[in-house]
Amino acid sequence: MSTIQSATFVTQCNAFLQRKGVTLSPRTYFIHAMSFMALGLFSSLLIGSILNTAGIKFGIPLFTDTLWPLAKQMTGPAIAVAVAFALKAPPLVLFSVTTVGAAGAMLGGPVGAFVSALVATELGKLVANETKVDILVAPAVTMVSGGLVGTLIGPYISQFMTSLGDLVMSATLLQPFLMGVVVAVLMGMALTLPISSAAIAIMLSLNGLAAGAATVGCCAQMVGFAVMSFRENRWAGVMAQGLGTSMLQMPNIIKNYKVWIPTILTSAILGPIATTVFAVDNTPLGAGMGTSGFVGQIQTFIALEAAGWDSINMYGVIFVLHFVLPALLTLVFSELLRKIGWIKPGDLKLNLQ
Repeated sequence: MSTIQSATFVTQCNAFLQRKGVTLSPRTYFIHAMSFMALGLFSSLLIGSILNTAGIKFGIPLFTDTLWPLAKQMTGPAIAVAVAFALKAPPLVLFSVTTVGAAGAMLGGPVGAFVSALVATELGKLVANETKVDILVAPAVTMVSGGLVGTLIGPYISQFMTSLGDLVMSATLLQPFLMGVVVAVLMGMALTLPISSAAIAIMLSLNGLAAGAATVGCCAQMVGFAVMSFRENRWAGVMAQGLGTSMLQMPNIIKNYKVWIPTILTSAILGPIATTVFAVDNTPLGAGMGTSGFVGQIQTFIALEAAGWDSINMYGVIFVLHFVLPALLTLVFSELLRKIGWIKPGDLKLNLQ
């Protein structure tokens, strides 16, 4: 094949991929699609866990005996549909990817469902609406390709992520102070960046002290930005960032990275306090959620209750570590930076309309 023919072939391939909406972009797959993966997790496993906890506390069999088992079983399909929706899959691909998610989750856990859904969706998009028997071809290609990915590499992906999570948790037990800093800062930053800290925590199966440090780091970002930007955003900003996500501040961080310093410092201080002073545990479901919908607090309560903590200590530690100290420390650091001119009026303003 000549150089001209090669260039023409590449051009035609690029045009075909563009027409089918396949970008082959790491940002699309590992930021955009992973963010939607988190929505799939929240809409199945996370909300199911919350309802299960309420069902146990208040004796509601519908929550504990029916919805919770179903929520766990449907986690894979929910992840797959969320990923396919993020990638703008056509209807036949979107619907058939549910089976792919179930297969991927069965063999490779949440990560297996995610990877299987990515591959199946993109391949399904390539063949969709290209034949007169699209109703057969598109679902078949989607299911077969996703099933093969889940079967062949799903278990290895799951094993790798589990081993990586075990390494983080073991290191946290051996070096609780240092790893408390590292885990809290990195997971807190992941929550604010346009990636999913919740998905990361669940993929790594973070629990124990590492999950506790991760939660505190995420709370420092959400509560911290809510408090330090109060003069610009008032109560709407408190609700949007404190109960929603600190990701809203990313445009301001890009404009002036120094506005991120107070919340990062707060994460670095509170992480080791959580691991060494209070020894606070959490679960993978709550490790990357911070104060979003109070999921981090609900899951911390579940973990501490299982560890034998009494209610008064549990509520007190959660309130202080997740709300009071993040607010106070971030406010102190931000005021210092305002005084030296690193943070200026309007630097934290959000467009919440």
